[in-house]
Amino acid sequence: MNVKVENQVQIGAVQHLALGFQHLFAMFGATVLVPLLTGLDPAVALFTSGTGTLIFQLITKGQVPAYLGSSFAFIAPIIAASSQFGLPYALGGGVVVGLVYALVALIVSRVGTNWVDRVLPPVVIGSVIVVIGMGLAGTAVGMAGFVDGGSLANPDVRVALFTLLVTVAGTMFFKGFLAVIPVLIGIVAGYLFALTQGIVDFATVREAAWIGLPQFVAPKFNWSAIALIVPVALVSITEHLGDVLVISKVTKNDYYRKPGLHRTLLGDGIATTWASLWGGPPNTTYGENVGVLAITGIYSVSVVRTAAILAVALSFVPKMGALVSTIPNPVMGGVSIVLFGIIAASGLRTLVESGIDYGDKRNLVISSVVLVLGIGGAQLSVGGLSLQGMGLAALAGVLLNLVLPYKDKK
Repeated sequence: MNVKVENQVQIGAVQHLALGFQHLFAMFGATVLVPLLTGLDPAVALFTSGTGTLIFQLITKGQVPAYLGSSFAFIAPIIAASSQFGLPYALGGGVVVGLVYALVALIVSRVGTNWVDRVLPPVVIGSVIVVIGMGLAGTAVGMAGFVDGGSLANPDVRVALFTLLVTVAGTMFFKGFLAVIPVLIGIVAGYLFALTQGIVDFATVREAAWIGLPQFVAPKFNWSAIALIVPVALVSITEHLGDVLVISKVTKNDYYRKPGLHRTLLGDGIATTWASLWGGPPNTTYGENVGVLAITGIYSVSVVRTAAILAVALSFVPKMGALVSTIPNPVMGGVSIVLFGIIAASGLRTLVESGIDYGDKRNLVISSVVLVLGIGGAQLSVGGLSLQGMGLAALAGVLLNLVLPYKDKK
């Protein structure tokens, strides 16, 4: 049986399924990493990732071959909100993030996107992205065991170092499809090495059933928790704009025009609200799957849809979720050192590629304030509303950009 995919390429049903698994593997490591770091259930993340992708496909009229997975931008604010208010309140913030997306989608449908560059120029976005990566640096180093005199005599340190080296090598030297999944390969390699070091406990896997429901968690709402998380939507929305643009270039379609950027934003937002309602992290369009599209040359929405269905199916296999939960902290720490560093470096790249002139005091002040407030974990309370860390930094960057004068051009 042959299947005609959207770019008019004939593929067999087996190849169609194999391509679906490729997309699933491309997003798997990153999607389960976020819940493992934030205390959410990886099975729920798979469920909301798959169903969120299907929602996105419905809203975009099945025209955009994008897969939605867990967003890294929200790791730090979810951790902060969870530690201060509890995990359900962090999920409440995620619900509101999706509604912010919907509001932005409505504005875009009415007035276009020119205002986005005014509110969120590269000097703000690049600086906030650096904060996202660097704000998580301590978490990664702590999980890896590289603190308090970390020694190679400690198996945790050995596992973290091995995972780090494999992930670095994969990022630098892998080709083809393997180049798309260095995080997943790093996790698998680190996990296998951890087995040799005796730090993996399979008790939860033995006790888990083969078929069952994920551990869904309902959101709760608190304005201070919402204020911690919602400002980061400014960054993830900008990330969405870039991802849709890249997908458009790879597939040679203008998705900004058809089905329209307002539809892709709305699809991403509704998927994020949907995810948070069930206990999953906010969603985002995944660059890893753009890489799969470019490598295979098959730009198929139906293949992405197959990957989404496979993710949902896996979420109902508790043994799979239990197996993922046995991944030791040092493995996640080793991967995270590379991953969070890449996030920060992508912020620097945004600043460099945009030609930000730090001889201009305006740019210097905006970046300086954003970096210190974000990385320093600053907190500010106004009445009953509390802003801190990354959210406060993002908001400060936006406000400074709007009020500081540009230097006179002669």
